[in-house]
Formats: sequence, structure tokens, C-alpha cells
Amino acid sequence: MKHLRLISLLTIFMLLFAVPALVAADDDDADGDEVRLVLAGWSSSTEETNTLNALLEEFTATTGIEVEWQISTDHRTQLQTAFASGTYPNVFYIDSSYLLDWVDAGVVAIGEDVVEDQDGFYEALLDIFTVGGTLYCPPKDFSTMALQFNQDLFDAAGLDYPTADWTWDDVYAAAEALTDPDAGVIGLVTPPELPRWLPFLHQNGGIIFDEITGEYAMNDEAALEALAFYISFSTDGIGGAPSVVDAGWGGEAFGEGRAAMAMEGNWVINYLLEDYPELNWGVVELPVGPVERATMAFTVCYGVGADNDFLEESWELVNFLTGEEGQLATTEVSFGPMPTRPSAAEAYVEVWLPRSEGRGFDAGDVEAFIAGAEYSYPWQLPVGFGPFVDAFNAALQRAFAGEITAEDVIAEAEAAAMEIMGN
Repeated sequence: MKHLRLISLLTIFMLLFAVPALVAADDDDADGDEVRLVLAGWSSSTEETNTLNALLEEFTATTGIEVEWQISTDHRTQLQTAFASGTYPNVFYIDSSYLLDWVDAGVVAIGEDVVEDQDGFYEALLDIFTVGGTLYCPPKDFSTMALQFNQDLFDAAGLDYPTADWTWDDVYAAAEALTDPDAGVIGLVTPPELPRWLPFLHQNGGIIFDEITGEYAMNDEAALEALAFYISFSTDGIGGAPSVVDAGWGGEAFGEGRAAMAMEGNWVINYLLEDYPELNWGVVELPVGPVERATMAFTVCYGVGADNDFLEESWELVNFLTGEEGQLATTEVSFGPMPTRPSAAEAYVEVWLPRSEGRGFDAGDVEAFIAGAEYSYPWQLPVGFGPFVDAFNAALQRAFAGEITAEDVIAEAEAAAMEIMGN
């Protein structure tokens, strides 16, 4: 028992000191006239850093409220360490994938009655940050998945380019026609990961949990059909994981011309323009499924800390950053995530015009990603479902290799879910 207590103390020590801490503003300010907030998040580019710093300076000039931006190196771990200490930032980024964990921990303030101009956001994005009918935080930005296609490979095969009306059958037929084993080209790159397959589940009318009862529901015919279809690209030799064409991820496989089609988010745009400027490519919405159109939304919100000496001021900052002015300012230099207000969508498209000029990409195709905001599903699972994701991904990889069937993957995923849920 002494050894167990020693291990526990060492574990706590490592959590508190192994990762640089993210802390709140000095509590002493709460008794004075000066208000100083801490905003914690990550930065994906120099442009984002510069833009957010400029916005924070403008906010300070307008309100007199100082804001320190603490850039995370390992955001989730650093915040969880700060939560455990009881001292954490006033405002912080929350990825939708772990919103439920942090709400459950009681560290996120409720935004239901203080988030401004809620009608101005994409409704689907607000829904992602609504838990039990209560809105916790407004969306900062988002990305959706769409279908990228190599125009040169389509031309060489004599195929018409994809359209927004394409079905599963259209994608499969094109992948089959475009696959060239001798040239090392597959028709479609299909990463063996749960969030990459989920659009097909939803397109076929499937769900992971029943919205009313909360019961696990990814064990029906809709899930089986969608999974069998996704796996078929690998087992039929017309698609597969990026590794089958010696690529690290789908964007690289597509950029190198080893995959004629890919299904990446709008994060792929700048990557392809910068690393593969000679590539001739286009983007359309993901194919229409047998039941409906669906894609995934990967999004982040500005959360406000529940234990907060400056709650009112924190919400003032959040509303400034997510308001139309803040969204437009971010859009003007953002080469990645999209604004969460439809009013800024046109500006987001326009920012790509000079970047794509003289290259084989039409900036207007960016609208395919924006369109997904209206019918997207969140990448979000209940608290404690990490082992379920791991079990699904491991089983899917084995199915890609032909070792097990779609039925086996469904069964292994259900077993993992039942264990977590205590059934």
C-alpha cells in the first residue's frame, strides 16, 4: 500500500509540473481597479497569432481590459493540469471532442443567456456546444470535410469531374476507373479512423447514440452497410489508408498524385497551395448518401472558466472575438478554419483569390466546405469514450487488411461501448 501511495504522489507531481501550466490572471487584480484576463489556446500559424494579438489590442483600447494570450503547446493536457490545481485561465479554447468532459468537470461557465447574436451563427455549430439544451460557449471557427479530386487524372481517364450530386455509386465507379496499380495510384484515400468514416454512417441514416434514449445505436443495418462500403475501397484495391501509397496522411497522398481523390477538411487548401502549387485540383461536397447529405464539423469554441473573478469581462471578450467584427478580422488573414457566422463566409472565399491566382485551383471551390455547415455532424462523444474510438480504429485497420469483416468491426465496437457504459 505504501508503494501505491508513493506512485499516486509521483503521478500528481508529474501532472502538475511535467507540462507548462496555464494560469489565470492574478487574483489580486480582483480587489483593484485593473482587470486582466488570461486567454489560453493554440496557434496554427503566424497569421493567426498576429491577427488575434491585434484584436486583443483593439479590445483593450476599447474597454481598458488587459488580455494576456497564453499559447498552449499541449492544450488539453495543460488545461486539465490547470483545472486540477484550481487556478485556470479566464477564457480558453474548447475543442468539441472534449467539451462534454470539461462540462462534466464543472469548469465551463454557461453561456446560454450571455452569448450575443446567437441567431447570427450557423445553427448546427451552436448545437455542437449545447449540452442538455444549454448553450455553453460560442463557436470560434470550424472545418468540414469535402471531396478533393485531381483534374489531370480525371482528364486522363476521360471522366467527368465530380459534382455535388454524386452518390456513393459515383464515387466508387470513379475510384475503380482511376486506380492504376502500375503507376501506384489509388482512386480514393480512405483513412481508417472513426471520424473519417462517420460521414458515411450519417449519410446512410445511422447514428452512434439514440438522441432520445441515449442508447448505443451503431449496431444496426445502416451502420453495417456504411462500414462495408467504406471498407470495400481497401479490400477491392481501389482505395485505402495513406500508408498504402507511402504517404503520411490523405493530403500528402493526394498532393503527390498517388490518390486521385481524397476527403479532407479545408485545412488541406493552404497545404496543397503551398506544397503542391502545380497541382490541378478541385473540391465538391461529399457524396449524397442513400438517406441524406452529411459531413463532419470539427470546431472549437471560446469557453469561459466557471471559477472566474472576472466573469462579466470574460464574456465581454468572448462576444467581441465571436462577433461579426471579430469574425471578419480573423477571416481576412485566415488560411485554415472558417468563420462561424454566415455573414463572413463571402470574405473567407475572397481571401483565397490572391493565394490561388496562377495555380490549378479555383478559389470558388472553397464554398464546398462552407456548404457543409448546414448539414454537418459534430465530432463529439460522451465522457470516457476514448477506448471506444481506439477499439473501432484498431478493428477498422484489420478489416482494411482483410483480416476481419465489417460485421466483426461493428461487434468489437459495440463490445467496447457496452463495457464503457457498464452494460
